[in-house]
Amino acid sequence: MDSNYMVSIQEAIELVNTHTNVGTTTSESLLNALDLFLAKDTFSTINMPPFNQSAMDGYAVLYDEQHQNNFVLVDEIKAGDNNKRTLEVGQAVRIFTGAPTPTNANAVIMQENTAVADGILTIEDTLTNNKNIRLAGEQIKKEELALATGSKLNPAAIGFLATLGITSVEVYQKPSITIVVTGNELAEAGKPLDFGQIYESNAIMLQSALLKKGFNNITILKVKDNYQATKESLHTAINQSDFVLISGGISVGDYDFVGKALLELNTQQLFYKIKQKPGKPLFYGKNGNTNIFALPGNPASALTCFYIYIEAALQQFIGNPNYKKQTISLSLKDEYIKKGIRGEFLKATATGKEVSILGSQSSAMLNTFANANALIYLDEGVGTIQKNTTVTTYIID
Repeated sequence: MDSNYMVSIQEAIELVNTHTNVGTTTSESLLNALDLFLAKDTFSTINMPPFNQSAMDGYAVLYDEQHQNNFVLVDEIKAGDNNKRTLEVGQAVRIFTGAPTPTNANAVIMQENTAVADGILTIEDTLTNNKNIRLAGEQIKKEELALATGSKLNPAAIGFLATLGITSVEVYQKPSITIVVTGNELAEAGKPLDFGQIYESNAIMLQSALLKKGFNNITILKVKDNYQATKESLHTAINQSDFVLISGGISVGDYDFVGKALLELNTQQLFYKIKQKPGKPLFYGKNGNTNIFALPGNPASALTCFYIYIEAALQQFIGNPNYKKQTISLSLKDEYIKKGIRGEFLKATATGKEVSILGSQSSAMLNTFANANALIYLDEGVGTIQKNTTVTTYIID
């Protein structure tokens, strides 16, 4: 593992995009497919609507040039009736929203524009062909494309497919994810701290970030700073997961065993270290089809890397064809002096057309990250940024 060469932020993004595979597909019921993406084109099995349908409560008529205002009322059709009757010119039926119109009716008049007396319907409305009639196949015809591969199955899409009688769909599966947390100094929250210990927070932080994005097949493994234990835990994680997220142990200290163990397990290193702040010691590699991200142990670094790299890889895995981390150009409220030549991500709050840099930018600090809704991105080589300068801003949620 070359500890000196660093890729640029753009190179890292491109490597992740290039090497993240799309996941396997499965058939799911519509309800279980919520927020998943279609793995193949889905076609309508029926005309929708399946019959000419009234768009409102009123009267269906068959009019011509001589029959425009007065009609003989001959029947009533409710939603759900299977009455396939026809009309003669000058006849009308009482009809309700969603009911099938007589097969040759050529207009429906809303009830507010009508009057009935002694079986005669009088209308005060302009008649036009197929007025207020939803024609069979108007929304979609049988065998037409309903939703294309890559469509997200939001509630409206699921409702649409249900109207076509579809009960299951072929979708990309959500990934199985293992979070491996390393470090002798880490203690479980809720228990007393010994001197030299800190509470472990990265596992629950990353798990929460994953759950918020809809990824819930998560396993958490915790391992002490021991080479053999690290190697065994990583071996288990790789064999059971589509994604392995490792917290800590990727630096070059005497007790950072993750990099060595990954290479011993024949992991392909695609990059190790990025010219960025925070989050320089980020490893990305593949072991078979398993995507491996070894994150820095500092929590703000780890979360920044999640938003910039891991979220995009997960979206690609589930077949999201249009995912791109949202960026906008906002006006910086205060001057900022950038040190060093690495690209930088700054915790920030975006409001309207402005963005403010928060305090506590240390990679170890989450106190202001908790109030952030954005990350300001400053490119390599940028120095002092003047107030009111337009800056690239990633929106995080």
